[in-house]
Amino acid sequence: MMDVVEIKQYLPHRYPFLLVDRVLEITAGESIVACKNLSVNEPFFNGHFPEQPVFPGVLLLEAMAQAAGILGFYSQGKTTADGSVYYFAGADDVRFKRTCVPGDQVILHARVVSCRRGIWKFDVRAEVAGELAASASILCADR
Repeated sequence: MMDVVEIKQYLPHRYPFLLVDRVLEITAGESIVACKNLSVNEPFFNGHFPEQPVFPGVLLLEAMAQAAGILGFYSQGKTTADGSVYYFAGADDVRFKRTCVPGDQVILHARVVSCRRGIWKFDVRAEVAGELAASASILCADR
């Protein structure tokens, strides 16, 4: 388990763009399970959409990428203090299946598919109450 204080060692993101609240499980070089708790007080809900707030899909994709980034750093034994940064380099087969709304706990899953010359490929998915919310295949570049 990793709390937000430890997560900040692996990600350069800070409020309001840090989208991983807790790591529930992590196995170096293999997989991670993390969560994002959606509160109605999140700044993006004010405009997306005021009468029917929905977690923006691009931020859901970013949350999955952040979980993958933590896994990549952790797998190499690196932190941001080492001067390394993971850049979101691409996404394929992105699918949104369910909206995420205030009160939801979004469970983020990432699994390492490959790593070649600093380019990591991950299969990622997000679930709410066991129901698939989104999935993708993403690339992250370690620089």
